[in-house]
Amino acid sequence: MKKQTPKRREFLRVIGGVGVASLSVPNYLMGAKPSAALSRSGVLLEASSFAKTGGWKIDTQHYLQMGGNYLLAHGMGKPVEDAETVVDLPTPGKWNVWVRNRDWCKGEWQSPGRFQVLVEGKPLQITFGEAEESWHWQSGGSVEIAKAGKTKISLRDLTGFDGRCDAIFFTKESNPSLPEDDLKELSDWKDVLAGRSKEKVEELTFDLVVVGGGMSGCGAALAARSQGLRVAVIQDRPLFGGNASQEIRVHTLGIHGYGSDILNSIDTIHYPNGNEKAKVDQVKREKTMAESGVDLFAHHTACGLEKKGDKILSVEAREVTGGRIKRFRAPVFIDATGDGWLGYWAGADYRYGREAASQHDEGWDKYGDLWSPKKADNRVMGTSVLWNSERTNQKQDFPKVPWAIPVSGKHVASKGEWYWEYSDNDLNQVDDAEEIRDHMLRAIFGSFSNAKKNPKYAPNKLKWVAYVGGKRESRRLMGDHIYDMHDAIKRREFPDAVVVEKREVDGHYQRKLKGAKEDFLSTAMFHKTGGYYFIPFRSFYSRNLSNLMMAGRCFSCTHVGLCGPRVMNTCGQMGIATGYAAVLCKKHKASPKEVGQSHIKELRKLIGFDGTKLVNNPSKSGH
Repeated sequence: MKKQTPKRREFLRVIGGVGVASLSVPNYLMGAKPSAALSRSGVLLEASSFAKTGGWKIDTQHYLQMGGNYLLAHGMGKPVEDAETVVDLPTPGKWNVWVRNRDWCKGEWQSPGRFQVLVEGKPLQITFGEAEESWHWQSGGSVEIAKAGKTKISLRDLTGFDGRCDAIFFTKESNPSLPEDDLKELSDWKDVLAGRSKEKVEELTFDLVVVGGGMSGCGAALAARSQGLRVAVIQDRPLFGGNASQEIRVHTLGIHGYGSDILNSIDTIHYPNGNEKAKVDQVKREKTMAESGVDLFAHHTACGLEKKGDKILSVEAREVTGGRIKRFRAPVFIDATGDGWLGYWAGADYRYGREAASQHDEGWDKYGDLWSPKKADNRVMGTSVLWNSERTNQKQDFPKVPWAIPVSGKHVASKGEWYWEYSDNDLNQVDDAEEIRDHMLRAIFGSFSNAKKNPKYAPNKLKWVAYVGGKRESRRLMGDHIYDMHDAIKRREFPDAVVVEKREVDGHYQRKLKGAKEDFLSTAMFHKTGGYYFIPFRSFYSRNLSNLMMAGRCFSCTHVGLCGPRVMNTCGQMGIATGYAAVLCKKHKASPKEVGQSHIKELRKLIGFDGTKLVNNPSKSGH
């Protein structure tokens, strides 16, 4: 059953006559208030603020789609340790309890994500995670509080299979009016209940603000900081590295080009995808970022912006655990979010999906529609969720997972690789990210359950399953040059080239399109390029926003144009180019476009295109 995406009433922030849609900047910042009809008397406990999360994970991936940084009981089939905190209830007596949660895999089976809420060690009479498929407020009944003050609250996982809780609301009202599918109203209401609406928003000013802390964002920040700029990096996850982080564990591919001085400090070794060796690289990367002088704002989710004319004035970001808003001002911004959030909010021209083959003459008879369709569609390269198991010296049990079998079918596996990937024409990699990740979890748990039926795998137990999805493609922000297939395979040279790569143009398709039963596995298609190819600076700034650059997979390109340079070392080069461009924006009081028009030789020299030896590090295998 396909879930219904929540309705999003996007409010319009108007400055200088230009309106900007944003999902999460609260109305109180504009002097407005949430609906007066909503319940105001009560105590709100947001799950991300729990003092001890135990075995639960703080999941920030879907905040902009469902309105919260929720706690996830990701135990790979074994119930995780309780999350615990205290809440200050101002009066004794009867309190009604409401819990925002969802049944993430509803069907003709016992729901996999069941959990309990405990008050002073006693479970509420309701089990959560088995009611409605969408995010909703569910009554947990009432509790009697003997003494006002600090009261212990716990979340108890019952299954180990990804139960999730966003918030708990304590109220004296028996039937409170609570915000449901209007994410703006939900955000405003949470801020009022939490007391944040009365706090002054902290404002910070930098020379450059980078949103996104993956390889491209880190590369941009390190390059700009190396030339003396004051730089902020906003990153929603607690760690830096994006797909290369220990949360996702994809080894980097591509060449360093002229960026080895920076990329060597954040790159990975060539470990098998999903391997725990990613932790070693994570330590190196975190040390590099911490010692760089860059102002780091990990666990901060960008949630909106302020714009006047064609310029972004500031970006707002919300602390993941405390929920407070910070406002970041700068003369220039770099969108390294992957999903192109800054550009999307600010009204940048963008594309999503595959262009018709005729639009850029990108057809390839060998693969036909699998490579480039006759008619434009919404298919993109998909999201991977990596995983593995380990052999022990004794039999290991694994729970029955009837809810996973409709996805996995009879497929048998004991580990995953890059080709564990999901994309669908009817699902959006941004809007439906939670459903896509959950689909992959069902594929993993079902395939492993099937393997456990074979005595060969009796000693195997799950060692690690990612819960953060590794995306390949979503929104692509348009610049003055749209990089396409022919730029790569014809190895076109550009006077403003700032990135170099040599790997094949590497597109993916879901195997089910060629008759396979599994819809969660992909196959790669490789078109040779014959050597080095180059990407111009015109592909790294927005064509209709004067102070926005983009680095990483949201750069200006076609779907096929993305397939070669989308890998992390190449994206790191993009970051370095935009970081150095920001240096020249300040030096010459110029926009990114003006840097490209009048100062491109200086930019290329900073990068190393002035005759510096090209670092031809191996383009490692994998996808």
